[in-house]
Amino acid sequence: MRHARRTLRRAIRSAAVGGLLCGALMVSDAMAGEPGGSDAAVPRAPGEVVADTMRRLGPARTAGGWTGRDGRPVVAVTDQEAAAEVRRAGARAEVKRHSLRELRAAAEALGRAPRITGTAWSLDYAANQVTVYADRTVSAADWDRMSDTARRAGEAVRMRRTAGEFTLRLDGGAPMLGRTGRCSAGFNVTDGRDNFVLTAGHCGAVGTPWFRAVRGTGRPLGTTVAGTFPGADFALVRYEDPAAFDGTNAVEVGQGRTVAVVGAADPVVGQRVFRSGSTTGLRNGRVTALGATVNYREGTVTGLIQTTVCAESGDSGGPLLAQGVALGITSGGNGDCAQGGVTFFQPVTSALSRLGVRIIDGRLPPGTPPSTSPAPTSSPTAVPSRDPSAPAGGGTGGGAAAGAPPEAGPARPAVTSIVQTPLLLTGLVVIGVSLIGLGAVRWLLTERADRDELRTSYAQSWG
Repeated sequence: MRHARRTLRRAIRSAAVGGLLCGALMVSDAMAGEPGGSDAAVPRAPGEVVADTMRRLGPARTAGGWTGRDGRPVVAVTDQEAAAEVRRAGARAEVKRHSLRELRAAAEALGRAPRITGTAWSLDYAANQVTVYADRTVSAADWDRMSDTARRAGEAVRMRRTAGEFTLRLDGGAPMLGRTGRCSAGFNVTDGRDNFVLTAGHCGAVGTPWFRAVRGTGRPLGTTVAGTFPGADFALVRYEDPAAFDGTNAVEVGQGRTVAVVGAADPVVGQRVFRSGSTTGLRNGRVTALGATVNYREGTVTGLIQTTVCAESGDSGGPLLAQGVALGITSGGNGDCAQGGVTFFQPVTSALSRLGVRIIDGRLPPGTPPSTSPAPTSSPTAVPSRDPSAPAGGGTGGGAAAGAPPEAGPARPAVTSIVQTPLLLTGLVVIGVSLIGLGAVRWLLTERADRDELRTSYAQSWG
């Protein structure tokens, strides 16, 4: 009996010590932001689940997808059989009346109607409708005309008045100076030979020279060599001053910290995103719609990302990102950061594809060629603005002055690691259980010592 108790104590002690070591390793891995094991299966991102499921089922059986507030992927479908397939894929299914094909057809019908300045529309997947917005500049007569167009486009279209005015975010921001205004950088990109600033197309037509203000003087920065506005809203400014580009690609997030830009991707509705701008700094919100069309005074832009991130004059051209992944370039919107509003962004992926450039990986040392994603074989494609007289605008890029890349020297701490909360909590639980086990062993040993002492005392007393 005594041998069995001794064996049990040893087993508990060994398990507790092992648990402490295991828990400590798990906490260390969680705080480092690395996976718990190299062979562990990596769960797919919600956006990947949504995209794959919608691609497999097709636009006639799906009605859009988004990331829920709980972080789970959601796919809207039109029948119960498709809903079952969505659940098997690991997403939550919602059955809707109108298919994605119907929603897109309604949006295309709106686009064919006569243009009305101050209106915008986008596909609202969660509401299963195409929402048409009309700002305060739209007259009663134009509202009636747009309402007639919406009725003809189908039952899925809904009209909505919105406060403020849809404008390009012009006039202000860090001084990247052009002939008629100011603008700022979004992301640093390359074609494998030259380096460029990717910014908003409304900043200036092809051939616009830019200067950066350095200690009160104007230093040449570069020239716009490609871009388009309206229709889309992107442009390339080629670096001509070697000192203006240090080979990095990062976005300032305040207090001397930066986030390295590691690539580009398309956003997902419901995704939490961040925008950096010189006027309002770092702001966050969520993606509410994709494929938005906005009828600015200066022209119509299609295919935009719609968000709840606020922006003001001077934020135009700045970067939209999530966890270091480039998503968009600030185009325009309404409202401000005091009352809130809607902001639209040019998707980065479509701009990169049309321009024949790629994002510079901010994790690589300057001058290091990426091991993946080979350089395009063609030069950036010049896409002249259809409206050369469009005003040059202001904005901010990466929160850096003069539209240059954030000067993130090696001394600046980079915000790159992410704490894996589930792994951290599991490690803490293991440590807690192990400590309880060690405490139990100590209690057993103490109790045994007390019994032995009592037995000895009795033996001495009774002879």
